[in-house]
Amino acid sequence: MGLGAAYELAAQKRAIANFPPPGKMVDIGGRRMQLECIGTGSPTVVFEAGLSMDGALTWALVHESVAGFTRACTYSRAGLMWSDRSSRRHSAMHAAEDLNAMLSNAGEKGPFVMVGHSLGGPYGMTYTKYFGEQVAGLVLVDATHPDQVRRMKPVMTEPEPKLLQLAAPLAWTGLLRPLSPSLVPHVPGRHLRDTEAIRAYAPHSLSALMAENDEFDATLAEAGTFRQLGCRPLQVLTAMKPYSADELAVMKITPQQGEQVQAIWRALQEEMASWSSWSKHQLLDRVGHDIQVSDPQVVVEAVRSVVEAARSNRCDPFFW
Repeated sequence: MGLGAAYELAAQKRAIANFPPPGKMVDIGGRRMQLECIGTGSPTVVFEAGLSMDGALTWALVHESVAGFTRACTYSRAGLMWSDRSSRRHSAMHAAEDLNAMLSNAGEKGPFVMVGHSLGGPYGMTYTKYFGEQVAGLVLVDATHPDQVRRMKPVMTEPEPKLLQLAAPLAWTGLLRPLSPSLVPHVPGRHLRDTEAIRAYAPHSLSALMAENDEFDATLAEAGTFRQLGCRPLQVLTAMKPYSADELAVMKITPQQGEQVQAIWRALQEEMASWSSWSKHQLLDRVGHDIQVSDPQVVVEAVRSVVEAARSNRCDPFFW
């Protein structure tokens, strides 16, 4: 085990040398978080990743394009990629507090447009719940609905990530390094270097991923307490590409159940679009869940629309 630990430590040093953090590391009181803000203009767009080990790299294909018309910030939550682990138990509220402290300490000022993919949607809603005076609009990219688990339960149950649960405590031994390609498969459309970076940091990120997964239901419950955005501009992007045979096999459902799941998903997404009096809902039948990878331009244009609406001052803060 001693040799394994030494191997893992050397591998971590190589990861830092080969894939240094983009942007800067921001101290939030005894630990640091990775933040990269580029571009100029207001409101500032803040990107929130979903439940994955990708961190800031979730948004690699849209970040620069959005920075072409306003300031745009990507970051990695506590324990993911370059960000230090937190000693606090993970929760959506703690994630919101971390984000607020990081933006403040980095000198980034609101108003902000929150852009959340998948579980990043509930994180963005929770941030808006606690720091709503800073949030001018939101974009939800195939985001998770607070009632998703309950509404999906009659049709399917989420598979337990048993391999990851068993592997996470062994990260310090170096045994996960050879498994990184299987833990982080390359996603078509993503830059290969980004995949290699995520793999290099996977042993570090895995424990944070599992902590977030363990609190999945609590995160949805927290986000579910806040569903009224007033007249903040909101764009909802929904992936409606039919599930492939491989996807159905992973979910352990039949094609007929797949159609039921997508019908429920569409209804949940329509509900999210109703949370603002100024909203637009786009159904995308040619892309899957990772819209920001398979069709980054549609995400860029949705963000542009919300940014322009926020700039027009159409939403009086009195009504928030």
